[in-house]
Amino acid sequence: MATFQSLPGFREFYPDALARRNFIFRVWRQTANIYGFSEYDAPVLEPLDLYKAKSGDEIEAQLFSFTDKGGREVALRPEMTPTVGRMVGAKANALKRPIKWFSIAEFYRYERMQKGRGRCFNQFNADIFGEAGTEAEIELIALLAQCLNAFGLTEEDFYVRLSDRNLWFYYLGALGLDETRIRAVLVAVDRYEKYGDDAFKAYNEEFGALDESIKAKVLAFLQIKSLSALEETLGGLGDDQLTERLADWRKLLGGIEAMGLTKYVEVDLGVVRGLAYYTGFVFEAFDRKGELRAIAGGGRYDHLVEKLGSPALPAVGFAIGDMTFALLLEQRGLMPDMVQASDVYCVIGGAEERPAAFAGIQSLRAAGFRVDYPMKEVAFGKQFKAANESGAKLALIYGGDELAKGVVKIRDLADRSEREVPLDDIVPAVRDTLQA
Repeated sequence: MATFQSLPGFREFYPDALARRNFIFRVWRQTANIYGFSEYDAPVLEPLDLYKAKSGDEIEAQLFSFTDKGGREVALRPEMTPTVGRMVGAKANALKRPIKWFSIAEFYRYERMQKGRGRCFNQFNADIFGEAGTEAEIELIALLAQCLNAFGLTEEDFYVRLSDRNLWFYYLGALGLDETRIRAVLVAVDRYEKYGDDAFKAYNEEFGALDESIKAKVLAFLQIKSLSALEETLGGLGDDQLTERLADWRKLLGGIEAMGLTKYVEVDLGVVRGLAYYTGFVFEAFDRKGELRAIAGGGRYDHLVEKLGSPALPAVGFAIGDMTFALLLEQRGLMPDMVQASDVYCVIGGAEERPAAFAGIQSLRAAGFRVDYPMKEVAFGKQFKAANESGAKLALIYGGDELAKGVVKIRDLADRSEREVPLDDIVPAVRDTLQA
């Protein structure tokens, strides 16, 4: 007989695991609402060209893509940014700005599986459209920090690395590199932390060895960790673009300080985000112990909406992946035991008592209480054992003697105290007992 298992990289959630996942989603959703973000949803299946428009043909290798029955080239969404860009662009003129949206959705990527990464995963996505200033970055970094703080994570658990693709472009341009070479250098910068000098291999193969003096300046730029060091390095170059960009850095870091977020944020120009569509400030969140891959990442992408065929609209966003984030909570002992306990367990004498018990059960459920009971007739002893194992706080006892008197017995399962209440008073009696 054939046995079936889930596909590699795809997760299944038994009730306890699903409860933990939903706990994470619930806190993220509450946090986004506090910050004034509105939730949206979108199709899981999109035209393949939507992702090619954003990332180029090379993205196809990472997609679950196919030709549908209508002859259309389609793909399961690997991320949300192209979709939300398409949606906002379609109705941009009718939307009040700034547009602050978030989603919690499932994504699919056919890629190598590793710790914290599968082929099917969930992400919290938050984006701001229509705000060109650094106010959008400040708001999103604040939201990111709060999305982690809400679980009990502190500056001892995570930090945010802040960088700037525009600054790199202006700096490398001032060193004499053209746009094509700048993009190739940024690929090397993105890989340098992991590969060292080997990160420049692709650049050297395409353009020849990078001039040693320029390479030295690139590596020195990578080591900058403060605004003062940036100002010292760039101040003497006399480049107007760099001067203006330094002003943006002062404004951004000033806002972060005013928000009380400086303890979370570090200047780190080694972060450039591999996706070329980013156009300005970029940031990634990591655990302090360095045991996990990035917790979150994002940045500014001002040209994407226009690239998708709508009027130009500035945009900034970030995403938190649920897999790595859940690992972090577990490592820090911050993932609660999600016991789905009943409020009340009904102990029922026999067939004659069941109609009265069912009436009481439905009344309690209608009032919002979680109620369980034995579906089959079993001995009182087994029912009380089941009541204790259920985690319920109270047991309602529907025995023949009790019903003959028009009452039901309420037992506190913690201290085993009991009292009788009229059948018509079950709901208020249970409410008062639980509140007490």
